[in-house]
Amino acid sequence: MSTTEKNLSPVEHIKTRSNFLRGTIAEGLADELTGSIAADDTQLTKFFGFYQQDDRDLRAERKASKLEPHYQFMLRLRLPAGVVTGEQYLEIDRLAHEYANGTLRLTTRQTFQYHHVAKRDLRPLLQDAYKVGVDARGACGDVNRNVMASAFPEKSAVHAEIHDWSTKISEHLAWKSKAYEEIFLQHEPTGETDVEPIYGATYLPRKFKIAIAVPPENDVDVFANDIGLIAVVENDALVGFNVAIGGGMGSTHGEPATYPRLGSVIGFVGLEKTLETVETLVTIQRDYGDRENRKHARFKYTIDDRGIGFIHEQLDERAGIQLAPTRDYHFDRNGDPIGWFQDDAGAWHVTLFIENGRIADFDANGLAHHGQYQGPANYKLMTALREIAKVHKRTIRLTGNHNVIISGIAADDRDEIETIVDHYGLDDGKTQRNSALRHASMSCVAFPTCALAMAESERYLPDLVGKLEDVMDKAGIGDERIVIRMTGCPNGCARPFLGEIGFVGKAPGKYNLYLGAAFDGSRLNKLYRENIGEEEILAELTPLIQRWSAERDDGEHFGDFVVRSGVIAATVEGKDFHDNTGPAEAA
Repeated sequence: MSTTEKNLSPVEHIKTRSNFLRGTIAEGLADELTGSIAADDTQLTKFFGFYQQDDRDLRAERKASKLEPHYQFMLRLRLPAGVVTGEQYLEIDRLAHEYANGTLRLTTRQTFQYHHVAKRDLRPLLQDAYKVGVDARGACGDVNRNVMASAFPEKSAVHAEIHDWSTKISEHLAWKSKAYEEIFLQHEPTGETDVEPIYGATYLPRKFKIAIAVPPENDVDVFANDIGLIAVVENDALVGFNVAIGGGMGSTHGEPATYPRLGSVIGFVGLEKTLETVETLVTIQRDYGDRENRKHARFKYTIDDRGIGFIHEQLDERAGIQLAPTRDYHFDRNGDPIGWFQDDAGAWHVTLFIENGRIADFDANGLAHHGQYQGPANYKLMTALREIAKVHKRTIRLTGNHNVIISGIAADDRDEIETIVDHYGLDDGKTQRNSALRHASMSCVAFPTCALAMAESERYLPDLVGKLEDVMDKAGIGDERIVIRMTGCPNGCARPFLGEIGFVGKAPGKYNLYLGAAFDGSRLNKLYRENIGEEEILAELTPLIQRWSAERDDGEHFGDFVVRSGVIAATVEGKDFHDNTGPAEAA
């Protein structure tokens, strides 16, 4: 074995000897003596869309009882652009009750996650999903993940074309090994030799993310992706994309060599070369990404180490692609408009706010799944969406901000759907249940299921937002939006570094506080205070919100205000994320 081979990360060796991702997964599924699978296989199953976890709420109790951890799995579906039919949604809902914890979790990448799936139920869940045209191939793992696309269908024809592009890219970059069919769908082996024409036998060094945005909506946080495609529309027709590369949120506490980064716009590509450009960029990362240090393995580090010029050279050498100059574009925001609206063709849609993406039925005490999740008392959200799907035969769209759009509502169905929405109290425009601040907040799952979580996120953010709502009301700006993002760790699943106010868990009840991102997702925030609890958080934010209310320019967003007024330094690029941190007086 060469020195280079010896220095490969352990995951690279696992992939190398896995026989195109098979490993010993089939044997592990058959082992009824444990709820877990082999350690090496836990790296491989990510490619099939699921992670092994345990219920951390029960960890101490089970250890005291000398029981193995309550092993269960998080399973994530692959849904290009987050689009399903009513029929598919009903099956996805059914699977949550039959095989998972009776709830659904919307992700920040426009798909569904199941939690508390037992090992014995993984195969039947995936088989049943497959029957309605849904799979989990590449929803996780060192490959291209779910391809996002703007969910807000204001320009109906362009939006339909964008959805087609998300599907085309997703299918083109899906891994090709027959392992998924053999292990989970139980198809007979064909005897054909597996070939991965894009990835090769060891796939990518790390995960890879792609999103497509349609200006002026940046509802997918396009700059947070390894490849961001910004639609260019001329005379109401899609003509191509501005290409942004090198976005990514993940970092590690205490390691300044790791940092979030926003994508760099490197030029324009016409439709005829789009797919080839995307594939070529993926192969550049395949060949030059760091396979020794996984914390340095994302495309963003490859770009910063080698330079944008190197990427242009590789595009030309590999595919003869020379990007044209960037076309003009403009973003207004990175959130979702909530409520009813019409597209340019006159069709109706309604965006429903789903706080932190948890779809569940909450009881009289506002609890779901044995008290693990909280929401409004007697709020039958899951039932309501199921009733809508029974009527609505067209598309249901998931947004990148944890919300649901009932899309393209037929004229004959409008009244019935509106009746359901009103009966269950889903229309915030009528109920006034949730504030603009709450609409603009988002969290990751964190406890009790995520193994990486250092602090609560989904289960805590609603309470903290409630306290910040009081601050906003007292400042006379209770109807204003501030983009708030919270994660239980710095891996950045809820894109916390794009929050005008960002919280990243450090320890139970303790968070790093970040300030200064742009409202439209075009600027990162920066560390303001480190390792603080709720009392300190409110003490820091209250006077800043009061200042914003009193001193802001007309239409000035909170993130822009704290930068302009010198409260926090602006993060110009990812590499300066860790520079000039803290309040201005301490910088």
